[in-house]
Amino acid sequence: MTKYSFKNDYSEGAHPVILQRLIETNLQQTVGYGDDIFCNEARALIKEYIQRDSAIHFVSGGTQANLIVISSILRPYESVIAADSGHIAVHETGAIEATGHKVNTIPTSNGKITPQQVQEVLNLHTDEHMVKPKMVYISNSTEVGSVYTKSELTDLYQFCQENKLYLFVDGARLGSALTSSKCDLTLEDMAHLTDVFYIGGTKNGALIGEAIIINDQELNENFRFHIKQRGGMLAKGRLIGIQFAELFKNDLFFEMGKHANAMAKKLADEITSKGFSFLTEPSSNQIFPIFPNHLIEQLQENFDFFIWQKVDENSSAIRLVTSWATPEEQVDQFLNQI
Repeated sequence: MTKYSFKNDYSEGAHPVILQRLIETNLQQTVGYGDDIFCNEARALIKEYIQRDSAIHFVSGGTQANLIVISSILRPYESVIAADSGHIAVHETGAIEATGHKVNTIPTSNGKITPQQVQEVLNLHTDEHMVKPKMVYISNSTEVGSVYTKSELTDLYQFCQENKLYLFVDGARLGSALTSSKCDLTLEDMAHLTDVFYIGGTKNGALIGEAIIINDQELNENFRFHIKQRGGMLAKGRLIGIQFAELFKNDLFFEMGKHANAMAKKLADEITSKGFSFLTEPSSNQIFPIFPNHLIEQLQENFDFFIWQKVDENSSAIRLVTSWATPEEQVDQFLNQI
């Protein structure tokens, strides 16, 4: 029997609407490198949501988006501040460091960072014998499933502006974050409370693709040169443009995020009712229940998931991730086995 996977939110291919549109436009000729009619259509649709004339660029994946944005903005002696669980600090094989920039990490239990914590990093870097922190990187949702509220993001952005820091938001799971019951942010808010952010398609129903939104126009100067140099400029850029155009027609992007969250919430509510606790508060489509090790072994007979961390000698936290395509019957089967 094939195990059902709760390992991630990109195990499936793409939403059928996207696949159908790719088929319908397959033989239509376009110009290349993101200047085609489909990419421009997607840009126009996104701008309707963000209500800002930001620059929008399409790349293939999250790590690529992170390293292109960060390396294009920072001077050689400047660094980026991130949570110690942040994707650029843990799961990108040193991609940021490979571009010549140090990642200053902040210890955090919930994946989020505060202005006070950023200030502590600034206080430690006093002169030209150290790197100069110049950017704050956060994820929404974070690596441990938590989400930022509007007040939290506002405070962080204001702090960054006051201290001449850039604020960059990794939005690989932005679809889940913005449709979380714990989040009061909108896509328009994201465009007015950040210097740069990106909208993740890969983890929300697209085959591949992220949309980088540059709100500070000075940062957009020569940005396409950076995309090309870092291998991010696809000749068939249309493939990502078509997908994002479909994502932002008829609220498909948000509907898929809502479904992923609903499946995670059902898991979290039932697991809570059975007396189990969580490593972090369930907020989005990533949840981290703490189970006895013997129960984890039994669950692994029928389901795939990551064992996130050891809690004590007898129990561990696992990570369960739901997606736009997670069937409710698989959620029910998982809960029934518990």
